Amino acid sequence: MLSREVTITNSIGLHARPATFFIQKANSYKSSIWVEKDDRRVNAKSLLGVLSLGIAKGMTVTLIADGQDEGNALDGLSTLIDTGFAD
Repeated sequence: MLSREVTITNSIGLHARPATFFIQKANSYKSSIWVEKDDRRVNAKSLLGVLSLGIAKGMTVTLIADGQDEGNALDGLSTLIDTGFAD
C-alpha cells in the first residue's frame, strides 16, 4: 500500500468534469484506490464518493493505492492533478 499527498491546483477543484477525468483514470488501474480528505476516505473510482468530499482549489488530499499497479496508479493520478486535468 502506497500513499501520496497532492494539492489540487486547477481553478474549480475536483468537481464535475475534472472529477470525471479523475474517476476514468482511477478506473484504468487494477489497484484499489482511495482519496482521503480530513477524516474521510472514499473510493477514487466512485464519482459520488469523490464529489462528496467537496475538494476545492488549494486543498491537499491523500491518494492511497493498494494492488499490483499501485505505484503507477499514484504516478498517473498525481500527474493528472498536477497538469490541471489536461491529460
